[in-house]
Amino acid sequence: MTEQPSEFEQLLQEGPYLNIPQVGDVVTGTVIGTGRREIRIDLGGVATGVVRGKELFAESSEYANLEPGTEVEATVMELENEGGEIELSFRFAGQQKAWEEIRSFFTSGEIIETKILEANKGGLIVRVNTVNGFLPVSQLSPEHYPRVSGGDKNKILEKLKSYIGIKMKVRVIDVNETDEKLIVSEKAVWEDQQKNVLSQFNVGDAVEGEVTALADFGAFIKFGALEGLVHISEIAWQRIDHPRDLLKIGEMVKAEIIGIEGSKIFLSMKKLIRDPWQNVSERYNIGDTVEGTVLKVNPFGFFVELDEEIHGLAHVSELSDKPIVDVNELGKEGERMKFKIVSIEPHEHRLGLSLKAMTEKTEASSDTEEAPKEETPAPAEEPTPEEVPAKEPVTETTTQ
Repeated sequence: MTEQPSEFEQLLQEGPYLNIPQVGDVVTGTVIGTGRREIRIDLGGVATGVVRGKELFAESSEYANLEPGTEVEATVMELENEGGEIELSFRFAGQQKAWEEIRSFFTSGEIIETKILEANKGGLIVRVNTVNGFLPVSQLSPEHYPRVSGGDKNKILEKLKSYIGIKMKVRVIDVNETDEKLIVSEKAVWEDQQKNVLSQFNVGDAVEGEVTALADFGAFIKFGALEGLVHISEIAWQRIDHPRDLLKIGEMVKAEIIGIEGSKIFLSMKKLIRDPWQNVSERYNIGDTVEGTVLKVNPFGFFVELDEEIHGLAHVSELSDKPIVDVNELGKEGERMKFKIVSIEPHEHRLGLSLKAMTEKTEASSDTEEAPKEETPAPAEEPTPEEVPAKEPVTETTTQ
């Protein structure tokens, strides 16, 4: 005969009348007592929980100055301590609640404000609610992006450290509570703000703006609320070593929009300047001998300034017909030298020069000069009859 369950057992089987929490659960209760180092909470009459020690100190102000009767949330750490109470934590509950809110920021795309705590060479450590996150350098807006000449990592870090303590508006772009991963972006906020402004411009538009920064690869120009990049190759028709050769920060310049990719704007200054290569044939021709200033000496040859607008290249193969150990032995920066033009390509903006052609020409000229003739003695003049001595008469002798 099977034993029938008691009424109490039947009640337990029929429904969750006693909702016993498990370790890791977030529970809600009412504060029933507060002390200096502990707070007791009634968990719906099922059990009493206690929060004590370091578990009291959540970074959220929600748990500060609690009074009896206040409803709070806490995380179950142990089901039973030495006093038979459930061990709870405000700290873990606060963190879980913070992650939940961060996930909602990620889903909604809401713009939030974050405080910069620390800086490293890769970016900034930020605080969102009570959770630390990371703002990579690549996700900074143009206003805060560290434009450092040469990409010096120490200078980049110095710039990033100057942001410690300030607040930035960001958007959550990646979140993973398990890995405690939180990535935010200031650039994403900036891009959204620029969309309406960007729609007013098209490729081919001319703009005027202020030079805001100079880097090895180009110059940044701010026009209105937007900022674009002029690559070093788009600053002038002639070759330059660095944008600072022609531009200064704060200078007002004109440029043409040559590309728009998302929030990136690409500009060209030389597009608004007459192309000097269009009539280069009126000034130079293949075979001409020209004089120019060596601007740069590289292992592959000399960059030569023929005039302010036209520069040429004397390739290393055109420097000498003999093996070259060091091109610096043939010419130095700033030196004036004569070359022969061996090629002109106006559409590619290229002009080829030759130094060895000048040497070959000189040698050829020397070879064709007439060699001095050897002097041969003049033939002796025929003597006059008077100068020829008379012959003595021949006497014949006979033998008696």
